Amino acid sequence: MSFDLTFECLLDSRCDVAESPVFDERRNCLFFVDIGRSALHRVELSGASHVEWTVEGGACSAGLARSGRLVLAQRDRVVLFDPDVGAITREIAAVEPDIADTRLNDGKVGPDGAFWVGTMHDVPDRRPVASLYRVSPDGAVERKVEGIVCSNGLAWSGDGALLFHSDSRGAWVDRWQFDPATGALSGRRRLASLDEASGRPDGAATDVEAHYWSAGVSAGVVNRFSPEGRLVGAHRFPVPAPTMPCFAGADLKTLLVTSLRPAGIGEKNRSGGIFAARSPVAGVAVHRFDDRRI
Repeated sequence: MSFDLTFECLLDSRCDVAESPVFDERRNCLFFVDIGRSALHRVELSGASHVEWTVEGGACSAGLARSGRLVLAQRDRVVLFDPDVGAITREIAAVEPDIADTRLNDGKVGPDGAFWVGTMHDVPDRRPVASLYRVSPDGAVERKVEGIVCSNGLAWSGDGALLFHSDSRGAWVDRWQFDPATGALSGRRRLASLDEASGRPDGAATDVEAHYWSAGVSAGVVNRFSPEGRLVGAHRFPVPAPTMPCFAGADLKTLLVTSLRPAGIGEKNRSGGIFAARSPVAGVAVHRFDDRRI
């Protein structure tokens, strides 16, 4: 299926690095982080109501929890944040706390009820020293993939049988067979290799056709790949650097995309904002972290 997307600015937030948008169907709102300002945001889908919390310790990515709280990746911690009171209520786990030059990056809740989060080498001379981790509700931390420069692009197929994962500095997208019951990975396959011109793979989402939507942060595009890795759409984005898509709304056909604000960009440019477009294909509903016992 070939189609065009028309983006409009939902929220002109001017974030440094807006990332990790996640739609909360219970509250009918969008949560996202601003990594550069250590902030967590909530905005209604109409754009009418917007709340921002500054979070000590960083805000790198977020997911929903069954209790209504959020699971939040900080620089080297995974915590629970309660948006009803605007505060962290519990620490779940530390991830690479003794490694000074890495930090947590993209994270999402998997079909197994665990929080999957990767690290990135956070220095100018980046090397493949980062990893992808599975963080269980009981606080267990399991390293799943090594040899990454900047872990990114986590997304699962609707049936939970496939995990997509990228390295923004690799720059590649891989596909894994995934066991939703145990979180076991197998059958790694290189889905796509990208460059600056085609769009280094940043954050991602999947749709009900098992297609993978990747924010091409270096090229001002949102790329859509088939499950076999064929590029079926390169959708132009209204600002230079999209960072992550997600699907929202009752029908999950509203595509919301965060962006970053490059240094020196013009005052009238809406980079760092949140943009929305209607999609003819519905997205996959996100999973919730199983925090019922914590």
